[in-house]
Amino acid sequence: MLLLSVYAMSLLAVLGVIVDRIVGEPRGRHPLVAFGQFATKLEARLNTGRRARPAGILAWIVAVAPPVCIAWLVVSVLPFAYACIVHVMLLWFALGAKSLREHIAPIARALSLGDLDSARTLTSRIVSRDTSQADELALSRAAVESALENGNDAIFGALFWFAIAGGPGALAFRLANTLDAMWGYRTPRYLRFGWAAARFDDVLNFVPARLTAASYALTGDTGMAWHCWRTQARSWDSPNAGPVMAAGAGSLNVLIGGAAIYHGVLEARPTLGAGHNATPRHVVAALRLIDRSVLLWLAVFLVLPILSVTTNA
Repeated sequence: MLLLSVYAMSLLAVLGVIVDRIVGEPRGRHPLVAFGQFATKLEARLNTGRRARPAGILAWIVAVAPPVCIAWLVVSVLPFAYACIVHVMLLWFALGAKSLREHIAPIARALSLGDLDSARTLTSRIVSRDTSQADELALSRAAVESALENGNDAIFGALFWFAIAGGPGALAFRLANTLDAMWGYRTPRYLRFGWAAARFDDVLNFVPARLTAASYALTGDTGMAWHCWRTQARSWDSPNAGPVMAAGAGSLNVLIGGAAIYHGVLEARPTLGAGHNATPRHVVAALRLIDRSVLLWLAVFLVLPILSVTTNA
């Protein structure tokens, strides 16, 4: 059974979050590793420089459509109880809340101890910018930015698409987001080939990103978050990361953005947020903001069945 009732969707969404919170990402060889390897081989075969944009569209479809269609078929033919288990497993696969904390929190600890070398190494694992010469301010800023943006990519986007299309929807979002992270760069190699991956991710993220920004605003300094969202988001390159990061930074009363080196090129990015320069305590605060936002989403999921009963009464 693919189409979930409001009651089942709400309960399964909460269960998926609990499983991720307790278990985290699969130990050993994560399925996304195999997906990434397949995507790498696919890109090498199709990104030959000729008709790169159509090749990128084809590559995206070949990578995403088969696993999502298989997931759709499986939950459609299984008995309801077994289909629910698959829905939860797919949401667990798509979520990365515990993994996000496991990657971000050690950066804050290393910075608090003054261990810049460790902080640089840890930060380089989660961002594409050059951190080899970064100081405490730059590393704190990078960690806050990564936490805020990945709150949407690793948590709220998956929950949104789970609410829309169950486990297959969450799976589609995670795979599309992974391809954007692999191909969605404005470099000579990926500018045209990665166009489809970037655009599909933009479309799938449009609503979740704004719900994430609203969640950050409602669980922190609401007034400042709305102000930064309204006045700063449009200045950011990404139409979806802009609202998320502006609202998150405003909610935390911290300044992020600014110049950073990507692929050997210094990019003068606009400043987002307000208040203080980023410090290790803001990294911890960003994780707490995400935790509060997760609780807000879970509360909404638990209230939805009650609202459905009231509406139908």
